[in-house]
Amino acid sequence: MADRTMHRQRPVVLLHGWTMRGSIFDDLIARLPEGFDCHAPDLPGHGDRAMVEPSLEAAAHTLADLLEAHNLTEAVLVGWSMGAAVAWQFVEQFGADRIAGLMTVDMSPKLGCTADWPHGLIDQGESDLATTTGRMKADWRGMAEAIATTMFGQRTGAAIYSRQDALTQILTNDPAKMVAMWEALVGMDKRELIGTLPFPLLATCGARSRVYPGSAARWLANTAPHGSMHMFENSGHSAHLEEPEAFAKELIEFAGSL
Repeated sequence: MADRTMHRQRPVVLLHGWTMRGSIFDDLIARLPEGFDCHAPDLPGHGDRAMVEPSLEAAAHTLADLLEAHNLTEAVLVGWSMGAAVAWQFVEQFGADRIAGLMTVDMSPKLGCTADWPHGLIDQGESDLATTTGRMKADWRGMAEAIATTMFGQRTGAAIYSRQDALTQILTNDPAKMVAMWEALVGMDKRELIGTLPFPLLATCGARSRVYPGSAARWLANTAPHGSMHMFENSGHSAHLEEPEAFAKELIEFAGSL
């Protein structure tokens, strides 16, 4: 086991998933040692940045501004779902000089599945994604119900964050901005970037995920030059909420290994 003693402040930036906000990490932050200097910003279109037009580029700028404002170097990034996409976009736009490592949480570098890419959203080919986008525009409330359900391995949600908690949060968002960010994610393809990442990548996933197959994390771990994988056996898409103690332990050990 890695030494958990933090000899200096370790910056950790927690990047939330689509339709969520930075406060989703409050429980995780409370479980981390004092040596972690934690930051969990709201990303464009979400929370306190609800009025900012969302895009991966804008979200990467949010991260860049945070690192600069707090003079953070050798930071550990934790990217849950959309948050991982933001981390990859940041590396594309700004480089990796300030980053010590990245822990992704149930995410794929390309959402749409094709004959030669089975690691995207489960059962979502290009035509399926178009149908999903149309449903979002026509019935956001119905889509919010579906998102809240598929966030977890169990329909009721997690002990510390229920399906109803998730639904309430999702419905605070502007549907148009959520659709805009969804379309940005659908159009993303970061596969080439993964093979060039200069820092360690820990790709995590939930064995019970109803969003991405475990093969997505396996592909990330095998493709990144310094990649590894961890599967949370009792989690779906939201391991930091479903297995909070195990998730905190994994993050502490990953940060300690850098």
